[in-house]
Amino acid sequence: MQLRLWLLATQLAVLHGSSALQQTPASLKIQTNRMVMLSCEARTSPTSMRIYWLRQRQAPSVDSHHEFLALWDSAKGTVYGEEVEQEKLTAFRDANRFILNLTSVKPEDSGVYFCMTIGNPELTFGKGTRLSVVDVLPTTAQPTKKSTPKKKVCRFPNPVTPKGLSCSRLTLGLLAAGGLVLLASVSAALHLHCQQRRARLRLLKQFYK
Repeated sequence: MQLRLWLLATQLAVLHGSSALQQTPASLKIQTNRMVMLSCEARTSPTSMRIYWLRQRQAPSVDSHHEFLALWDSAKGTVYGEEVEQEKLTAFRDANRFILNLTSVKPEDSGVYFCMTIGNPELTFGKGTRLSVVDVLPTTAQPTKKSTPKKKVCRFPNPVTPKGLSCSRLTLGLLAAGGLVLLASVSAALHLHCQQRRARLRLLKQFYK
């Protein structure tokens, strides 16, 4: 009963974490059955100190409940909560750092973990570490590649090729025109030849008179 009253007294104090206890990391997402190490560093270095580790299943609020996990005491060592599996949880001290080590974590181990010290009479909390345990870690989304727009090629319309009948008429017309030009050239040449011949005959007649 005394422990429950003490935990209720922490509900307001936990909402305002103190810089005297520095918790790292601030949040952590890890896969099932892995090991987790949470750190709580004391800015002061007292010769004797007790560090309490608590877990909050839901987001911090006035109505949220805190579970007592373990207590590290410089004289007594580690004292565990009543329902804590001691084989998967270890609390110890390393200089000014206090470590909570969790092994084989499960999704039900998710929550916000707080370290805390009890003063006279105030309670001092760290800002907490939010732990999320999932069966499968989300994959990192690959950046989408921007497709290079294709350059539009302006194409001129192909001239329509006339079909068989039109092509034949054009060819015949060209041949006929060529024939007429040839006949005109031949006629002109014959006419010129005749005129030259007549001129020669006239000269001969005048010479022999």
